[in-house]
Amino acid sequence: MIDLYAWNTPNGRKISVALEEMSLAYRVKPVDITQGRQHEPDFLAISPNNRIPAIVDPEGPDGAPISVFESGAILLYLAEKTGHFLPEDRRLRVAVLEWLMWQMGGFGPMPGQVHHFLNVAEKDRAYGLARYLAETRRLYGVLDRRLAQVEYVAGPLSVADFAILGWAWRHERHQVDLADYPHVARWYRTLMDRPAVQRGFAVALD
Repeated sequence: MIDLYAWNTPNGRKISVALEEMSLAYRVKPVDITQGRQHEPDFLAISPNNRIPAIVDPEGPDGAPISVFESGAILLYLAEKTGHFLPEDRRLRVAVLEWLMWQMGGFGPMPGQVHHFLNVAEKDRAYGLARYLAETRRLYGVLDRRLAQVEYVAGPLSVADFAILGWAWRHERHQVDLADYPHVARWYRTLMDRPAVQRGFAVALD
């Protein structure tokens, strides 16, 4: 059984959704980041960057336990382990990797900055909040244009969708109205209607 070290954040939800979609047995090991638990030595041994999520799979590629940190790396590991949500066709695989990297590089860091500046004193936040809100909305526009052409971000349902969904889940906190991005709204509703996705969001991570 896989141990999932996580907290109730977009990056944590990416992995709980993926584990449910892949029908993998797992148990949650909450890491209370509000209390600094991510800095404890035991967790540092699993996640050297002191960030959640991380997993420990007792049945790694060679039959021995393996720990994996960074949500994108975890998604790729799980996809390769199960043979699901990462196409073997190289052209389709490239699209999954492109959109996974797009999420990791932009559609996560930028909304994350919005979260930060919404929680600092108003006199200190005006410039940063305006900057990151604009970039976050630009990224939603990129996603919307892509989803006008395809059902899921890389064509078939993939780990890239799970990665992006973890952050789109917080669209209200980003001060983004999905009505402004109808193709994103359609994709979001489609994914949120999936039973495994619902289980992934329902599982207690905190």
